[in-house]
Amino acid sequence: MSAAPIRFGIVGSGWRAEFFVRLARALPERLAIAGVVTRSADRAARVAAQWGVPAFRTVDELCDTAPEFVIPSVPWEVTPQAVRELVERGTPVLAETPPAPDVQGLGRLWDAVGAAKRPGGGALVQVAEQYTLMPGHAARLALVRRGVIGEVTSVQVSSTHMYHAMSLIRHTLGVGFAPATVTARAFTAPLADPLTPAGWTDDPNPKDAVTTLALLDFGAARTALYDFTDNQWWNPLRTRRIVVRGSLGEIVDDTVVRMADPRTPVESALTRRRTGTDLNLEGAEVHHISFDGDVVWRNEYVGASLSEDDLAVVDLLCRTGAWLRNAGPEPYPLADGCQDHLLALACEESARTGTPVTTTEQPWAGS
Repeated sequence: MSAAPIRFGIVGSGWRAEFFVRLARALPERLAIAGVVTRSADRAARVAAQWGVPAFRTVDELCDTAPEFVIPSVPWEVTPQAVRELVERGTPVLAETPPAPDVQGLGRLWDAVGAAKRPGGGALVQVAEQYTLMPGHAARLALVRRGVIGEVTSVQVSSTHMYHAMSLIRHTLGVGFAPATVTARAFTAPLADPLTPAGWTDDPNPKDAVTTLALLDFGAARTALYDFTDNQWWNPLRTRRIVVRGSLGEIVDDTVVRMADPRTPVESALTRRRTGTDLNLEGAEVHHISFDGDVVWRNEYVGASLSEDDLAVVDLLCRTGAWLRNAGPEPYPLADGCQDHLLALACEESARTGTPVTTTEQPWAGS
């Protein structure tokens, strides 16, 4: 008999909350919504009717239904308070990113809930950081951990913004909570912006867009380059790319170069098996990613026809449930989420002031 679906609740009813509801609806055999908390009675009625889930006015009402965990999907400045309320009730939390808006807020949140543990082990507060689980990133990390390109010394990320990019940087380099010196600059240049979260703009005229470049030096010959342009997620005129360099080769997006023997550099590809093209009737989705015939990432949710970002979020939700059922490790501890945002804030500060910023070891580093 298969395990019961993982039941989780959500505090908040914005677009991100609806995102989680949509994914649970796509995989009802794995995920179920215990309920959504919204402060307005009118909004609660609309959520119940439009989303088809229970709607509550208070966190207490939601917690009375015994969800396995709760996601506070609220504005940055509200997240710490929502997390504290849930921890006071002993409810496991999957906090949205970032877990607090600034360095002081991160410190206060850690002081308040960092020591909170669940009976089965691990921090009671986890963070909804999914980028290391995205298929392409997960495949590259699998090669890094196998030592395919030797000791990783640098990574260049031009894909997503701030704390998400810092998560990729930290996990690819394996730097943990090491201090870093950050030197960042912001540059403004014209760029057409044909597509935004609101849809196509039908406006071909370039407008000012800011690109932030940051060099992060973690010491011990480990560096990172962060490169992000306004709306890079959506703008089809700006691609996403990642470069991982090691002592025995490098990975550039989906291409891997390394030495087969002392005189033979070879090139291999990370290859996706995608279905739904031409006369393939299996559905439009990615099934796996292989490297030299070896599968290094596999879609565990085939049949749901999810995008790669959706797959990462679903995987995070399922990993959270598995951890709470003592069937897997912590998905993404609060300490990691705090460190990601600490580095992101250092990038912002350096770009704003024009001077290097060196982070210091924080209380969560020893967790």
